[in-house]
Amino acid sequence: MGRLSFGVKAAQGHATYEEMLRVWKDADRNDAFDHSWTYDHLAPVQKDLDGACLDGWMLLMAMATETQRIRMGVMVTGNTYRHPGVLAKMATTVDVVSGGRLDFGVGAGWNEYEHHSMGIPLYAPGERLRRFEEACEIWKRLFTQHLTDFDGQHYQLQEARHEPKPIQKPHPPFIIGGNGEKMTLRIAAKYADIWSFNGGDIDTFKHKVNVLHQHCADIGRDPSEIRLSMQSRVDYDNLQTAIDQLNEFTAAGISHIILYLQAPFPADIVDRLAEEVVQQVAT
Repeated sequence: MGRLSFGVKAAQGHATYEEMLRVWKDADRNDAFDHSWTYDHLAPVQKDLDGACLDGWMLLMAMATETQRIRMGVMVTGNTYRHPGVLAKMATTVDVVSGGRLDFGVGAGWNEYEHHSMGIPLYAPGERLRRFEEACEIWKRLFTQHLTDFDGQHYQLQEARHEPKPIQKPHPPFIIGGNGEKMTLRIAAKYADIWSFNGGDIDTFKHKVNVLHQHCADIGRDPSEIRLSMQSRVDYDNLQTAIDQLNEFTAAGISHIILYLQAPFPADIVDRLAEEVVQQVAT
């Protein structure tokens, strides 16, 4: 399983930049936390659709300049929102500016309202996942090759240049989110450094891990190379709920933990989580 690592995700919905910056700086100063996250949504996905929701990647760049230590990422980026070549350039820029602290969180995309409201095509699930698999290959090649040619069903690149390369070699860790057994977990088996469980009970988690490991066996990959991740929504009035959930899942193999925070964020929430949750789960 490896060492437990903890992060915070200060969701942008209904939050100000100043509120999120405070959480990020608190996490950066607190050694209990190794990573911090935004999400990739165009409108809040909790509470009311009306309200503030800053862009996850632009916010990540701001946080790269405001923090010194903590790793960072978008949990997770929807492939449908941007061409893979454009996202690769964004990701590399964050990795360079942050000094090599990017975790590259990606997924196939899913939010119907955001796509339909903005006129962005939301393809049928099969096509969406085939596009995502092609995107994973494109990202890997752009991060590591001088010139990239790619002739896929959905994306085509010709002598594509991508400079500079990311600081992290061979590339920032790929974190792939999603539970789909036929395609998503197969893609994760091929490309993921970390797989993010997309929610469900402990029996569902164990089943999905078995499927992931079978996909690894099919391609000859050691499943221990893929860390297992989950997000746990925090009830500020009852932190014991998160403790109980995380103790159950860490016993089943989770080692990469993201504590999901929703606005308004209590002023002392990062320190409280370090003292009352991390210490209880890590021991």
